[in-house]
Amino acid sequence: MRIPCPCCGPRDRREFTYYGASDYLNRPAEGADLEAWDNYLHLRDNPAGVTRDLWYHDPCQAWLEVTRNTVTHEILSARPVSEVSA
Repeated sequence: MRIPCPCCGPRDRREFTYYGASDYLNRPAEGADLEAWDNYLHLRDNPAGVTRDLWYHDPCQAWLEVTRNTVTHEILSARPVSEVSA
């Protein structure tokens, strides 16, 4: 699988580290109740199809949100996390 890094261009997947669903960017607010934190930390969907994931590109040290299809392994887009609106 090749991932298009916005800084470096298309790169082999082995240069990246997968960190999970991009839901991790939506942290509960300060003072949120325990249920909100439990949901944030432990409840995850595992869909077959299009997902948005967090990947870290080791060579350029960029955090990316990668939109990909988990069935076909097609990469639909990749953008820096700094451009993702919460």
